[in-house]
Amino acid sequence: MPILEIEIVLSPNELLLSDLAARLAEAAAAVFQGPKGSTWVKLRALQQTEYAEDGGGPQDVHPVFVRVLKARLPRGGDLETEISRLTEALAQICERPAENVHVIYEPAGRGRVAFGGKPVR
Repeated sequence: MPILEIEIVLSPNELLLSDLAARLAEAAAAVFQGPKGSTWVKLRALQQTEYAEDGGGPQDVHPVFVRVLKARLPRGGDLETEISRLTEALAQICERPAENVHVIYEPAGRGRVAFGGKPVR
């Protein structure tokens, strides 16, 4: 079930590659190690004018924001390991430093998310 919502802030003159969403989905699936076809990615590009940091922030930073929704969340060290592996994989594909990839895990989706009207159990 993992669903990733990824927003990438584009640098000037950067274009999204047509296969970027698929490459991100494959990389995330390798981290989560779920059954084939169970990891979904929604990708959005943000122009530089659609992103800001207070105080001006550095102009040469183009972060990636990742929201992860899973039926169940890993615990303790397993969560830390998963975050680290996911961050590294996505950073490499997006050609960003890992410190510019920000991952936010949503609360567990089990019992509160439905697909086709059927709750995830």
